[in-house]
Amino acid sequence: MKLQIMETNAKTITVETDVKAPIDKVWDYFTNPTHIIRWNNASDDWHSPKAENDLRVGGNFNYRMEAKDGSFGFDFGGVYDAVTENKYIEYTIGDGRKVKVSFDTTGDNTHVTENFEAENTHSFEMQKGGWQNILDNFKKYTEAN
Repeated sequence: MKLQIMETNAKTITVETDVKAPIDKVWDYFTNPTHIIRWNNASDDWHSPKAENDLRVGGNFNYRMEAKDGSFGFDFGGVYDAVTENKYIEYTIGDGRKVKVSFDTTGDNTHVTENFEAENTHSFEMQKGGWQNILDNFKKYTEAN
């Protein structure tokens, strides 16, 4: 039996935003597949036609991400390691990298912070930019609806 060891990059990237909405709405829009498919894209020429989310420790999630012209697509998924409703989500992506998401509230404003381990294929700047764009789309969608 061959033992495979997954190496992860120690470099962590942080993206964050302030959403002008109460935590109950922010949590629902961030975790509910009905909403995820409406904001989960890094640019206007991409979309997420399908999202599945079993939001519990040990539960799986999978978001299909595709170029709108059909030229490329991939599944983004993983397993939840920790879930504290309206406060915190931690998960492991399919490639073994860790992601931590925190929700901090002040009145009807919610600060969302995502920390994720960088991968070695794309530049640090590209990864940060892509994740920040998705989070910015989340903010825009949540505040508009």
